[in-house]
Amino acid sequence: MREGEWRLVAVRGATTVEEDKAAQVRERTAELLEEMMQRNDIREDSLISIIFTATTDLVSEFPAAAARGMGLAQIPLLCSQEIPVTGSIERCIRVLMHVYSIKPRKDIRHAYLHAARQLRTDLLE
Repeated sequence: MREGEWRLVAVRGATTVEEDKAAQVRERTAELLEEMMQRNDIREDSLISIIFTATTDLVSEFPAAAARGMGLAQIPLLCSQEIPVTGSIERCIRVLMHVYSIKPRKDIRHAYLHAARQLRTDLLE
């Protein structure tokens, strides 16, 4: 791959909510999506799809509702449930965003916000 060429990349992120309230799920998910897009210079027209997972303790709202509320109505979105691993982080929303970018993989900046920061302590903010 030559530098400066457009290619498909994946951007990861996660966030948490304090309680399972629909408004908080939408707010924190929107905050995460905005941060992922800002950190990586992502525009709506370069988005391919977004996959969301939520832990089993989040049932008040689909995380994808936040993306729709941001105006990402033409982007394919999918919500799924995170596998319930004993001892894993609670009230967590994870995101896998597929996007066209000219950034090399090493320059992609993933975003882990709030209590989800503990998932990737190896990443620089």
